[in-house]
Amino acid sequence: MSSSLRKRILGFCTAFALILNTGTMTVYADPPQWPADVGIVAGAGIVVDADSGAVLFGQQIHVSYPPASILKLLTALVVVENCGMDEIVTFSDDAVHNLEPGAGNKLSLTVGDQISVEDCLHMMLLLSSNQSANALAEHVAGSREAFVEMMNKKAYELGCSPDETHFANPSGLNDDSQYVSAYDMAVIAAAAFENEDVFRISSTKKYSVAPTINNPNGANISMEHRIVMEESSGSEYYCKGAVAGKTGYTSKAGNTLVTYAERDGRRVISVILKGSDKYQYYMDAKNIMNFGFASFKNEPVNGAETFLQEQDPVELGGNTYPASRLRLEEAVITVPLAAQFSDAVRTVETDMPQGHPAAAVARLVYTYNDRKVGSGYIYDTELEAQLAAEEASRAAEEASRAAKESLDGAETESREAENAPAPEETEGTGNPPGPLSGIPLTENQILILAAVLVLAAVLGCGMILVARKRRRERIARQQRRERRRQRLQEIGYNEEDFEKLMQKRRENGKGQGRDRNP
Repeated sequence: MSSSLRKRILGFCTAFALILNTGTMTVYADPPQWPADVGIVAGAGIVVDADSGAVLFGQQIHVSYPPASILKLLTALVVVENCGMDEIVTFSDDAVHNLEPGAGNKLSLTVGDQISVEDCLHMMLLLSSNQSANALAEHVAGSREAFVEMMNKKAYELGCSPDETHFANPSGLNDDSQYVSAYDMAVIAAAAFENEDVFRISSTKKYSVAPTINNPNGANISMEHRIVMEESSGSEYYCKGAVAGKTGYTSKAGNTLVTYAERDGRRVISVILKGSDKYQYYMDAKNIMNFGFASFKNEPVNGAETFLQEQDPVELGGNTYPASRLRLEEAVITVPLAAQFSDAVRTVETDMPQGHPAAAVARLVYTYNDRKVGSGYIYDTELEAQLAAEEASRAAEEASRAAKESLDGAETESREAENAPAPEETEGTGNPPGPLSGIPLTENQILILAAVLVLAAVLGCGMILVARKRRRERIARQQRRERRRQRLQEIGYNEEDFEKLMQKRRENGKGQGRDRNP
């Protein structure tokens, strides 16, 4: 066989082998690029996914600017975490008058006004009342200075950076030592909107305030946030799903804006700082929220993550756990529409951030093209049970302590009544003796009374927890009904037509014997 023939045969075999191998070759494509086809006119802005925390768009997000009144979201959060909604706030001279010129007073609030915390929060978040912010701060902390310390402490607990964020008053009025970054403001807004009272009030469009000194018949107020208030899809400010937010403006801050929107099971939060005039800052917020909804999707961590299945036992932070003892919290990551969960890179952290859940032993952090797109804590279920038992024990101890204090008071009254001189008898006058008047309590009676008081305290705590749960469920149902009503309007249905359609589907489902999710 000639040399040339051998070369041709060898070349043919090589080519044939390559053809055969082509079908089994694995090609690893780079994940899709992060979308970037949006911009803003404002000095700084951000839109984040509220569930994953992923920054979908950002401009100057770690540069500090004056916040103006959007910081009232933090004021509201600190207030609702430290007092009841029905408590009465008394407006002092300092709360009403110690403000910079031009601060405004739309409801003519005055010294001596006594208004519920609920009404004050509505006036502060809907009308941006600076007097209400001051009065609430004094009511909660005794002084504005003490309340500001609470604000800063809360902000840093949430993860804000002292280098980027610091607050000097509860209203957002000008102060050279008051500033916030777009990123930190998004962190604060996310925490505020997670609170059911702050979310409910910051999404209220119209509200009636109880009578005040200068408003003896009360007052009707409306939200000032144009995107949230706009319900017509023909308006330039309309943004589908926008339901809550806060506006702000000062001479130093310019226009600032926080907006929360829900759409197709996703939630985003936008922040605009140093916005321009002519309402362009509204358009900035609308554009980046639409971008966030249209360009990304959320992928669930649970079901896709295999970390707890890859090893048993699991080594975390120098400790060893049976895999069955650990659980991964419900979480999502946010990725571009064309990407998949597997495109994200997972990192296991055991040195966790400040404020992490007490029963968490590690955190899975996910990045996509070096961007953080989500995270999920791993919990020790035995530690969770132990902490829950300790909390229940503390609650029982507090109830027992309250019962003992009540019992001590009853014994004191009994002894005082026993040693008190007998009252002069006057026919037809005086009050009947009380149930313990002049009757000494035996040891058995004291024990029985203590047991009854402890049981009453425990039952009372249980009733309070149940009432709070029912209240949260009721608010959630109301919000779902309102969102459903808005969606029905957008597609041309009314609620009656929708109920008829659902009834027909339920009847069809029963006839076909299908199982349906509620």
